[in-house]
Amino acid sequence: MAFLLTKTSLASHFRSQPQVDPSSPSRRGFHVEPGTREKALLAEDPSLRRFRSHKKGVSRIKKIGDVLTIVVVAGCCYEIYVKATMREEARQAKAAREST
Repeated sequence: MAFLLTKTSLASHFRSQPQVDPSSPSRRGFHVEPGTREKALLAEDPSLRRFRSHKKGVSRIKKIGDVLTIVVVAGCCYEIYVKATMREEARQAKAAREST
């Protein structure tokens, strides 16, 4: 019983959020606007446009993967269903043979 009490108190300890002093600076620091060099590096470069990933192609591949996953899961469920019904039919046939 004591183990359960210590376990629940331990779990509640991990669930509780630590109190943070609002006057202390955040751990991530302050936001600083990017300079001209950073802005130039982040600007779109027309010579690199052909190497950009195409969102339509990526979304199409994701959809194909999702459909294939659904088909495989449905096939597995169907196989399980067929095996279960065949086993049940075999049991019923065996019971019918034994009763006659």
